[in-house]
Amino acid sequence: KSSPNSMARLLQAPPKFHPSEWDLANQMQRASTESQKCRSERTVAESQRLLDEIEKTTQKTQSDVNKKIEQRQKEIKFWKQELDNKLEQIVQETEVLLTFKTRLEKSLESCKEPLMIAQKCLLNRQRRTGIDLVHDEVEQELVKEVELLQEVIALLGRTLEQTNEQIRLNRSEKYSLEMDLKDKFTALMIDDYCANLTNNTPNISSCDSAMKTEGNFVSPEDWVDFSNVNVEKAEKQRSNSLALRALIDSILSQTASDLRKQREAVNTALANRVQEVKAAKHKLETLLAEVLDETASQEKNIAALRKAIADKEGPAKVAHTRLEARNRRPNVELCYDPVQHRLTREVQEITQNVQRLQDTLAEAETVLKGLSRRQLSLEEEIQVKENSLYIDEVLCMQMRESVCINNF
Repeated sequence: KSSPNSMARLLQAPPKFHPSEWDLANQMQRASTESQKCRSERTVAESQRLLDEIEKTTQKTQSDVNKKIEQRQKEIKFWKQELDNKLEQIVQETEVLLTFKTRLEKSLESCKEPLMIAQKCLLNRQRRTGIDLVHDEVEQELVKEVELLQEVIALLGRTLEQTNEQIRLNRSEKYSLEMDLKDKFTALMIDDYCANLTNNTPNISSCDSAMKTEGNFVSPEDWVDFSNVNVEKAEKQRSNSLALRALIDSILSQTASDLRKQREAVNTALANRVQEVKAAKHKLETLLAEVLDETASQEKNIAALRKAIADKEGPAKVAHTRLEARNRRPNVELCYDPVQHRLTREVQEITQNVQRLQDTLAEAETVLKGLSRRQLSLEEEIQVKENSLYIDEVLCMQMRESVCINNF
């Protein structure tokens, strides 16, 4: 409950103001409002200026960014074109180099048979006999041919290895270019997307995390360098590849020409040797014919001598019989008369002559044996030559006919 005092205080009338106070109060309200209004107008004007300025700046900046994006797109397209050109060149070069690799492989393969044939010829010629087993020009040229073929095989093998390595290097550069191009393509797609964005594009939103500046950003110089290095390395491998192809070309034609020359040298030596052996064989055959003629005539001679010796038997018997008969003459009749004298001489004469014929016969038989040995020796030698001819003309020459040295 309120006390009666407080009740009385509430019921008291509030204090009255003076009219001047009232006027002042009104003035103050007016002044305060005026100042507030002025401030507000200033703020509105400033805001308007700021709005215009920021709008202009925002538009200018966005259009500047758009220009920069456009420039960037041009730059990326330029490098993409450079990389594309290099890629096309290195791919083409590698394809051509692959055809050169095939040529090398074929050439290498084609050396195997000639080598085998040259070695077989050397082996076959070891089967020549007697004096014909000679280290002749054919042998020397065949040895040279084997050595040359082995050198060529080694050279082609090394060149093939080099070619495989160059193909690998070309492919490695191709891969680098493709990776770079793939990244450029992605970057271009992203910048194309950015270029097409407008303030009215739906579904775009702000995000603070996009504002990172440090970290993995690459400087524009490094960016250019990266592709430039890729292009330069690819160009270097391409020019290495071109040089290698020129080398392969010259190696293939040089080795084919060397092998052809050597093949001709062997073939010429073989043909000459065959002619020489044929001539020698012909001489031997002539000699053999002479020996055979001589043998026939000696055999006739021996037969004549034997007949002559046999023919002397009759006269000898007659003379002996006569002597024996006359030895039986009686007494004084046993006279050493001219008949006795002549008969005695006749027996001696026949004996001597038979001895002479027999001596001549023995000599003739010795000569005949000599001729017979000659005949055998010549026949053997002809056989040796026939064997040599068979080896050189039939085995070696025919085998070598199948050798053809192609230019691959």
